[in-house]
Amino acid sequence: MKYPSYTGFRCVRCGNTYPVEPFRYQCDSCSSNLDIQYDYNGIKNAWSRNSLKNNKDRSLYRFLPLLPIDRQPDNRSIQVGGTPLVRMKEPLNNDRSYELYLKDDTRNPSGSLKDRATEIGLIHAKNLNYDKVIAASTGNAAASLAALSAFHGMQAVILTPKNAPLAKLVQILQYGATLIPIDGSYDDAFDLSIEAVKEFGFYSRNTGFNPIMSEGKKTVILEIMEQLNWKIPDRVYVPVGDGCIIGSVYKGLYDLLQLGWISKIPMIIAVQATGSMAIVNALDSSNNLEPVKSNTIADSIAVDFPRDGLKAIKAVHKSGGYGIAVEDDEILSAQKMLSSQSGIFSEPAAAAAFAGFIQDVEEGKINDGERIVTLITGTGLKDITAAQRKLVIPDPVKPDIKALKHVIQQISDLT
Repeated sequence: MKYPSYTGFRCVRCGNTYPVEPFRYQCDSCSSNLDIQYDYNGIKNAWSRNSLKNNKDRSLYRFLPLLPIDRQPDNRSIQVGGTPLVRMKEPLNNDRSYELYLKDDTRNPSGSLKDRATEIGLIHAKNLNYDKVIAASTGNAAASLAALSAFHGMQAVILTPKNAPLAKLVQILQYGATLIPIDGSYDDAFDLSIEAVKEFGFYSRNTGFNPIMSEGKKTVILEIMEQLNWKIPDRVYVPVGDGCIIGSVYKGLYDLLQLGWISKIPMIIAVQATGSMAIVNALDSSNNLEPVKSNTIADSIAVDFPRDGLKAIKAVHKSGGYGIAVEDDEILSAQKMLSSQSGIFSEPAAAAAFAGFIQDVEEGKINDGERIVTLITGTGLKDITAAQRKLVIPDPVKPDIKALKHVIQQISDLT
């Protein structure tokens, strides 16, 4: 069955609308980002929650009617999406009782939520007869593009800032992509990649530029709502860099609201590192987005000027949410707590969202009985160096039972 596809684009700033063809990245009038429009009535006539329930495909393609492609690839043996929603016990001793859920997107093929955007982007690129794709990334989007391009037979060109974590660079090269480190920041790499799109005719996988990326990322909230049996959470905590993920979360919830599958949109909370908080600053002031000089251990959300900032700000405001800034030390503490209490090892950027939740708990903002969802967007295996800052590797002991007994007696949890 061929589902209704998207109907066109709408500028997030000036409101200009455009047809599906020719494909464009940004508004012709004001050069702002675009949002993809759907025929919700047509989707309603072809699709329902019952048809979704009967779909045995656990990948993100189960949401095909709400994606800007009209068919899924023949080879889906590498699954993107369908990641677990983990119920976590209350992490802090306090007098509040709430439900806490972690959306564990570390389980995606390259270890991050970015695979959702990449997968849909590559299929869209193939539909338009592209075979070369370019992206600027601090690592996760790059590793994602490298991995899934290898699977789908596409050529990937990746520009990274010179300070991207080594583990992510190794991933990119291992998957066979063309890696070009840039002697500059993520923002420098981003600007150069846009020039390369115009110069060489590559397809852009950049979030905050290509509107297709948001549509892939929004599947994370579509899955969450289905996994919650359509019970609406009170708060959704999202780590924010460029602003694409949080804008996508709002878009997915908006889609469900238009279909009548949910009755309202929950609060969406933007969490940034204090060393890269352009969006939080805008939310706390007059919504004017001003660049910052990013400096944070959470490299995946280290952005000077958020390219999807307007979408992010609108997502927070329209949902009745707010912004939170967390220190690097809070991020690392949250990363350790998350790992030791849930079994999910997240990278610092993903732990930032959890750190924001912890901050709200400590400030008494979480009410009894609330249902909380926190996005865990990438695995900690991508940045072991950061995680080591909060850890002490024990000294070795002699291979002797007496020596072992002495150590164990000193560890209260084992005696």
